[in-house]
Amino acid sequence: MAVDYLVIVAYLAGMLAMGWWGMRRARSKSEFLVAGRRLGPAMYSGTMAAIVLGGASTIGGVGLGYQYGLSGAWMVFTIGLGLLALSVFFSARIARLKVYTVSEMLDLRYGGRAGVISGVVMWAYTLMLAVTSTIAYATIFDVLFDMNRTLAIVLGGSIVVAYSTLGGMWSITLTDMVQFVVKTIGVLLLLLPIAVVKAGGFGEMKAQLPTEYFDPLGIGGETIFTYVLIYTFGMLIGQDIWQRVFTARSDTTAKWGGTVAGTYCLAYALAGAVIGTAAKVLYPKLGSPDDAFATIVKEELPVGVRGLVLAAALAAVMSTSSGALIACATVANNDIWSRLRGIVKAPAEGQEEHDEVKGNRLFILIMGLAVICTAIAIDNVVEALTVAYNLLVGGLLVPILGGLLWKRGTVHGALASVVVGGLAVITLMATYGILANEPVYYGLLASLAAYLVVSLATPATDAAVLAAWRERLAGRSPELASEPVTASQ
Repeated sequence: MAVDYLVIVAYLAGMLAMGWWGMRRARSKSEFLVAGRRLGPAMYSGTMAAIVLGGASTIGGVGLGYQYGLSGAWMVFTIGLGLLALSVFFSARIARLKVYTVSEMLDLRYGGRAGVISGVVMWAYTLMLAVTSTIAYATIFDVLFDMNRTLAIVLGGSIVVAYSTLGGMWSITLTDMVQFVVKTIGVLLLLLPIAVVKAGGFGEMKAQLPTEYFDPLGIGGETIFTYVLIYTFGMLIGQDIWQRVFTARSDTTAKWGGTVAGTYCLAYALAGAVIGTAAKVLYPKLGSPDDAFATIVKEELPVGVRGLVLAAALAAVMSTSSGALIACATVANNDIWSRLRGIVKAPAEGQEEHDEVKGNRLFILIMGLAVICTAIAIDNVVEALTVAYNLLVGGLLVPILGGLLWKRGTVHGALASVVVGGLAVITLMATYGILANEPVYYGLLASLAAYLVVSLATPATDAAVLAAWRERLAGRSPELASEPVTASQ
């Protein structure tokens, strides 16, 4: 394993070096949080694909392939569909808003007062998303070094926190681009063909496994519907995803670069399912489906290649973890802490203080420590991820898409939607169980009902607010330099 260790150590050292390099570029709030809104198509596509394809998509995607066959691709496939929908229908308008958070978008659309409550829900989602990725370090480091779970989480989490704190979005962008290349080589170009060959080819795989392993709908219609509801719609509204959209240098880059990334996700989904299916042929009696990825890598790949593929898995986990971490810190600082202190907006563009970078850097460090501690305390990745997406979809999907698509929606309707949907999801998870489908189904319906009823029962949004909103959507208004327009103004 010595060669494999060297590959991994070199990879981790490179991540820290890029964090240090990124620190020299992150001189303003815009540079630190959204890479100066300057990413071109190639880098934007690579980093967007990197953030959405994390440990759940890699280790979990192979595990679903092991358990269900080719239909195990549906979870990651719905993530790709969500990214495609976001890129084609919404990303250009989102990029033109020139904001930093989803809550700022809600304030613009509804005339203020929606930020803190929506920020709390988004913060909870990004925190749990970062936690799930951090927990996944334990699986990878266990294969590499037979390391204690807590130590593995601390080691992997500390590296992500270090480079994210140093350079913010610039460091994360640079590391994500490397991680995208490593994942492409490690998973698609090496592990996929090797796994199929070791399993005897597709003909042997079909002969060895039940026919339902090759049924595209074998995982079940209800499961597919739930994946669409949670992951496809979740891609449309997550702060971690939107913050990447904000890095695009133009709305065209956001649209077409995201489309390329979404298409890549579809290919990655199928690859994971095929690898899992091959693992089922080779190791039919594993204790857990999630062990399939680590087992096939450890047992079937040659020295050196094994290290690169494990680095690819580590890359997948780190990209999602770092993206969720900076999103969590951005929301905590800009949408919650600053608003509670009475600071609604940052200084004008071109007048950004260096202290803002220091403040955001401090919040990344604090949130990173919180993520590591929470990951040590929580043992179930699937449950943590389900809580994250249930809160996101149940609490924020309706007011965000409603604001983009329905001009009659009001701030009171948005607030009611967030509160009712969020509380419904939490209550139903406590009643039916975290992994049940009912919480997100009924929570989303409750959120929609509250939004429609309260919006229609309250005065329409002020015309001045809607006019300013349309100007920003069209890209004709500069980045806000003061607090958002409200009905009283």
